[in-house]
This record gives sequence, structure tokens and C-alpha cells, in this order.
Amino acid sequence: MSTKSEREYERRRYEKWQERQAKARARRHRQRVIAGSIVGALVLATGVVAALALTNDDTPAAAPTQSAPAPDAGQVPDPSLAEGRTWTGTLALSQGEIGIELDGAAAPQAVANFVSLAGDGFFASTKCHRLTEEGIFVLQCGDPTALGTADPTTGGTGGPGYSWGPIENAPTDDVYPAGTIAMARTGDDGSSMGSQFFLVYKDSPIPADAAGGYTVFGQITSGMDVLQAIADAGTVEGTTVPVSDVIIEGVNIQ
Repeated sequence: MSTKSEREYERRRYEKWQERQAKARARRHRQRVIAGSIVGALVLATGVVAALALTNDDTPAAAPTQSAPAPDAGQVPDPSLAEGRTWTGTLALSQGEIGIELDGAAAPQAVANFVSLAGDGFFASTKCHRLTEEGIFVLQCGDPTALGTADPTTGGTGGPGYSWGPIENAPTDDVYPAGTIAMARTGDDGSSMGSQFFLVYKDSPIPADAAGGYTVFGQITSGMDVLQAIADAGTVEGTTVPVSDVIIEGVNIQ
């Protein structure tokens, strides 16, 4: 267990890191909008289709052919930020709070990315735009173009202005248990992760494709009832859009 002085050191180090990130925030904000027009829809594979891409109207489409933004289009957070430690926090949704725990030892790049974006307020006021109810059971979030004031059918194409990989900590049995927090990605490209992630509300078998599965970087520690209630409410008929807007009001990570 960390001593008080060690925790204080970690806190100061993290605050200094946040200060260094501040200079990049304005640029990231502009790039989020740009990225929405060039990044392919982030998708999940099903047992029937190796890689399924969904357009904004949630009709099946071919996997995107556009190249993901080059890493220098934004700043990919240094995985050393995760420090091999466990991070805890809350994901505040319009329906209630979900407690989360992030595993920096198992998925340092994913955790560094999530913590960095959360610290920048990247997720605030964005909409969880996709709810899957057959085969796989997840709520997908993290698209900066899916805003609470936007058309309810939009979302699925945005990112932070950079992409990263490779995949970390994918399950060896291809099963993502209820409570899993994992990264979404573009098609079968293992280096195409950005900001979108998914919350699993029911055990979901997702066969690994050529890229090797999906990065598991955390677990839900409380609030599964909140997530289940969102799932139980269902989707807008003919779409995978949650029937009620699911807005991320904020993410607090410690």
C-alpha cells in the first residue's frame, strides 16, 4: 500500500503532467471536430461479421477505407503516466454515476489515454451513442461529435485527433464479462484506437479478428444498475441509438 508521502508525490507528479498538457488543449479541441470527418466509425466485431462499420444512421456499411489521423495530428499520451498503478474514479452519466477502476499495469497506454482525456474535460457533455442488444451487449461512448444537443442519430465517427495501438490486454477466451470497460477501434486495425470506449452490461463473446480483440483497461466497480437500466430502456426503433439520451456529465479520476 502506498504511503502518504508516496501518494503526495504521485499527486504532484500528476498535477505537473496536467500543466504540460494544458498547452495542447486548445489544439485538441479544434482537432476533435476535424477528426470526426476523417476517422472511420469505431466498431465492435460480432460472431458473424469480422468487422462491422456503422454509419450515423446505423445501417451496415463497408469498413472505412480512410486512413486514421497520423499520430502527430494530436498528442498521444505517454503510457508512463499510468505508472503501473490502479486508478479509481466515477463516470457521471445523466442517468446516474458509475464507479470505475482502471488497470494501468495491464493496459498502460489505454489508461494513460483515458486519464489524459478525462483530465482535459474531453468527455464532458458528450453522448453515449450506441447500445447493442444482440450478440454483444455494450454501451459505446467517447465520441466528441456525439453531443448532447446534437441530432440523436449522430455519433460514431469522432476521435481525439490521433490514433494509437497496439491492442493491450485482450481476453484470451474472447469473452468480455459484464462490467468490463474496453476500447473501441476502427475495423480490423489494431492501431486505430482513439477516445471511444464501451461498457459491457452482460457477458459478451466477441471473437478476435486479425487485429486480436479489444483492449480491456478497466472494470465497473459500482453502478451496474445504472448501466442495466439504460440497456433495459432499449433503443430507438430500427437503430442502435439509446431511447433516452445518455450524456456523460463528467469523468473524475484519482
